[in-house]
Amino acid sequence: MTDRSLLDAELLARIHARAPGYDRANAFFTEDLAELTEAGYLRALVPESFGGSGLTLREIAREQQRLAAAAPATALAVNMHLVWTGVAKVVHDRGLDFLDFLLEEAAAGEVFGFGISEAGNDLVLFGSRTEAEPQPDGGYRFTGTKVFTSLGPAWTRLGLFGLDTTSADAPKLVHAFIPRDGGGFRILDDWDTLGMRATQSSTTVLEGAYAPADRVFRRLDPGPNPDPLIFGIFAGFEILLASVYTGIGQRALELAVEAVNRRTSMKNGGAPLAHDPDLRRRIADAALAQDALAPQIDAIARDVDELVDHGSQWFRKLVGVKVRATETARDVVDKAIRVSGGSSYSNSAELSRLYRDVLAGMFHPSDDESAHSTVATALLGPVP
Repeated sequence: MTDRSLLDAELLARIHARAPGYDRANAFFTEDLAELTEAGYLRALVPESFGGSGLTLREIAREQQRLAAAAPATALAVNMHLVWTGVAKVVHDRGLDFLDFLLEEAAAGEVFGFGISEAGNDLVLFGSRTEAEPQPDGGYRFTGTKVFTSLGPAWTRLGLFGLDTTSADAPKLVHAFIPRDGGGFRILDDWDTLGMRATQSSTTVLEGAYAPADRVFRRLDPGPNPDPLIFGIFAGFEILLASVYTGIGQRALELAVEAVNRRTSMKNGGAPLAHDPDLRRRIADAALAQDALAPQIDAIARDVDELVDHGSQWFRKLVGVKVRATETARDVVDKAIRVSGGSSYSNSAELSRLYRDVLAGMFHPSDDESAHSTVATALLGPVP
């Protein structure tokens, strides 16, 4: 089947043209989001039976690489909505319906934010500092602080979780969605970062934010858990993150090639720097590493789409592709700057922005230390 695309060249060109302005002003990508919504991009992973475009995870991973090459921060922010629709698709494809309401709401135009990360919580999905207080009607009120909540200015539904310590079967990690119009939270104006500025991933302070009973969709034991929800979050998050940073690396490589073809050497009689053997080798090194990423992402996303069972090795594969992509992209951008000369050090240079944006990859789960632990456990078993 031929891959389907929702991002035409003209749309990507407009998004690319706006990226420097968003970065310079530390502004949310409002116009980009409006155009992506109009193009049906936020419904991309929603099955056609729910009113969406029915793209596969493999297809949207390729789209995200293209979008990130045009505007990394726009791609990263949209990723968070796509992760939620991807999670819902993953569990739906496996015969489970507990997130079908999300697919219906996404098709109707709701925008989903990702409220998982907490300062100082290195357990990530396996523990929470947020309090989840059960209510008599079956709903929950959440109190705590979430960081890096992308799409802060735009989400209409925020996916989050917290720890219930008072129910009869406690402790339980409670996963739910809160509606924006329900209140009970504050979004701080604290997003002033080195890169990925257009995401506006500000801190969200939960002050008894209410999730109704019909939007409380999972209660899980703390700690590592084989639940389909956890697999779905890992699959969508790691694959789509890898896609964003792969797109950054691809764009940096393109800019490096343009730079050495444009620049000339007085030492070599005006010959283009593309003839310099050291620069040629550096670009070749970058390309050799970069070229390995897209096929890896494609293969792993295809296995998710086709319900391949990798058993206990799934998490090793997912964290591995994320770490390889983010670390490789950082190296590729570094090499691109080295061959492009001092002009790339200017804030007005696209490579300067890519250099700042690509650094964010090291902070996303799973980080380097966590990924190594996951892979070691998959291969050697847990430490007694």
